[in-house]
Amino acid sequence: MVEGRKEGEKYGDLTRFFLSAFYHLSETHFFYNMTSLLWKGIQLETSMGSVEFASMVTALLGLSQGFTLLLSKGLLLLGNEVPYYDQYAVGFSGVLFGMKIVLNAWSDDYVFLHGMVIPAKYAAWAELLLIQAFIPGTSFIGHLSGILAGLAYLWVKRSYSGPDPLALLISGITNVVSWPVKFAQRLLRPGRRQGGRVGRRPARESGRGLWRCSACTYDNSPSANICEMCNSEREDRVFPQRQHVQDGGNSDLSVDEIRRRRLQRFDR
Repeated sequence: MVEGRKEGEKYGDLTRFFLSAFYHLSETHFFYNMTSLLWKGIQLETSMGSVEFASMVTALLGLSQGFTLLLSKGLLLLGNEVPYYDQYAVGFSGVLFGMKIVLNAWSDDYVFLHGMVIPAKYAAWAELLLIQAFIPGTSFIGHLSGILAGLAYLWVKRSYSGPDPLALLISGITNVVSWPVKFAQRLLRPGRRQGGRVGRRPARESGRGLWRCSACTYDNSPSANICEMCNSEREDRVFPQRQHVQDGGNSDLSVDEIRRRRLQRFDR
């Protein structure tokens, strides 16, 4: 986050409260934050899932902005000579510091940070001090609020075992928004290719005439008397001369044998 002086601004502007995190003062500021977001986001979203990751980012955004406001107001009440409450802080760094706390909370690894090797779970605190010491104009309160937001998020997750309400809300919105796309995909989906498929619904002998293999559940074409996937014989058409030729019959095939036959078939 970058801080500066604000003049003649109105109080109680919720738009600035939430959107200031998405405003950056320069291309360098924006590039650094987005690179950090990409690095942390890939790791967190992979382990948490997209919905829970979106819920976490939303929670960290609100918490970091809220802590920034509370800390600034607290310093103002304490009579700070340069009231932080009359300054602004912009950038996504608060959320990024919270993500760093979440990412490294249970890590036993060590990280290399500007010539120092420190435990990963303390990396955010070390980075907070280094940035403040070597990069002028950065918001100490904004970055500290991000760390506090990450700690508060972890505390809530450990204390509350029920479903995440934010995740449920985001999942519901996603389903509503994506429903027209899914509906269009079903309408434009090409027909089933000839030859059969593996499915869960009962095979129909009428209509397309597919028959379901009892060994591997593959739907075969009606002209085939032997399963095209595992070579099991069709049960509703008994051919005595072909029964019990391989491995004493196909009715009691093991999972490993079915897998071996599938691999053997597709390797031809």
